[in-house]
Amino acid sequence: MSYGPAIMAPIPRQEVNDMKRLIAGSLVTAISGFADSANAAVGFGTLFYNGGTIHTVVTPSAFPNSGQDPFFKVTNGAAGQLGIAGVAPGTADYHGGAWAVNLVTFRSGITPYPLTSVQAVQTAAAAGDVTVTRVPAADFRCPVQP
Repeated sequence: MSYGPAIMAPIPRQEVNDMKRLIAGSLVTAISGFADSANAAVGFGTLFYNGGTIHTVVTPSAFPNSGQDPFFKVTNGAAGQLGIAGVAPGTADYHGGAWAVNLVTFRSGITPYPLTSVQAVQTAAAAGDVTVTRVPAADFRCPVQP
């Protein structure tokens, strides 16, 4: 039995907009799942980079197992702790915000302190204050600007 070519009806504009809102809301929920309640109010869209801050340009989108730019999410950090970008626009190894997620967790008995750069994360890990765990399934894409 042979069938003719499939004909697709246009999707009404309202349904397209509803789908976009649903997808964007789902992505924000998924990405913000990395933030604990104490840190969630700190200003979504701002990251630490080399002791300063940079800002996201668009809503993050899932990019599992594909991250190249180091990103550190502190799971139990000090008040005001933001995510930490390892690179930013203008650095030779910035891949447009293809973030490779690493979870940073302060060890039991260590009072969390602010970590504002990759160097600070590396120093804390070398001191035994934190553990760093790569989580490729949580990788995401989100361009940033200084």
